[in-house]
Amino acid sequence: MTAIPDFKLPPFTQRFPWWGGDLQTLATALIDAPSSLAPATSERVRFPLKGGDTMLAMLDRPATPQAGTPLVLLIHGVPGSEAAPYMLRMSGYLLDKGYPVLRLNMRGAGPSRATCGGQYSAASSRDLAELIGLLPPDLTAAGVAAVGYSVGGAILLKYLGEEGQRTPLCAAASVSAPIDLLGTCLSLLRLRNFLYHRHVFGAVKREALADGAVLTPDERRSIAAARTLYEFDDRFTGPRSGFAGAEDYYFHCSAVNFLPGIRIPTLVLASLDDPWVPGSAYSGHHWGSNKSLSLRPVLTPRGGHVGFHGVGGYKPWSDLAVMKFLEEA
Repeated sequence: MTAIPDFKLPPFTQRFPWWGGDLQTLATALIDAPSSLAPATSERVRFPLKGGDTMLAMLDRPATPQAGTPLVLLIHGVPGSEAAPYMLRMSGYLLDKGYPVLRLNMRGAGPSRATCGGQYSAASSRDLAELIGLLPPDLTAAGVAAVGYSVGGAILLKYLGEEGQRTPLCAAASVSAPIDLLGTCLSLLRLRNFLYHRHVFGAVKREALADGAVLTPDERRSIAAARTLYEFDDRFTGPRSGFAGAEDYYFHCSAVNFLPGIRIPTLVLASLDDPWVPGSAYSGHHWGSNKSLSLRPVLTPRGGHVGFHGVGGYKPWSDLAVMKFLEEA
């Protein structure tokens, strides 16, 4: 049994002008990400998966490595890729501390679209397990940790719960993970979230149909006919992943069902004013169901979705929290 580290965080205080969950969420896209990770160096890495797909990642090496620092995997959300602003910001922060970083492009995302016929989803924990098993020994000698954002965080939590003590990861963190898939989908379908839904739904639909995707004629028709994210999951994502439809997929793949099985120190960071992910999924969860004492939920009243832009500096408060957790775990 691995207990979580005893660490304390300063409270999160949102900064002007990013007040409220919506502005915090928008700030993540509007605030410039680092244009360069120099003096760190970056190189393309390829991971051939079973079935013929090849997942691509970007390996960032610090200019001044620190002995004993583990490789940190960063897993993007939907839509997202290795180039997502939050991925670049976190990578830059980790590199400054001497950590090597691997920014993943999940199956069919970003550069991986051209090398993968398949498509990632919240069900893609097996892809993550396969990729972790392919990591070369020279990268994993000091250990491996992982940080997942939004759906990437949900995939990570599902993977950790499935693997339990078998995972080679030494620590993990999720940020704004939609641990209740049905609740999150219904939240995005609310009228007040019309623009969010249009953004997410349009992006996943374009990604699913982009060059490189291997689809049957029926699948193409199903994607084209979908008018909402729920219909997309009901007609395409769910059946493609082996489920009867959207609700079957949501029920079996929601990360909340896998939290009791996690056995390594894991930070679960979320904001209760997240306009995408209902705070009730977190506040209503019985965290004591994880008997290994491995989970550290940190729930803030403010912060938005993958936001946490607070007073005291440019770096998002979530990056500071994740870094402190990894250092002490």
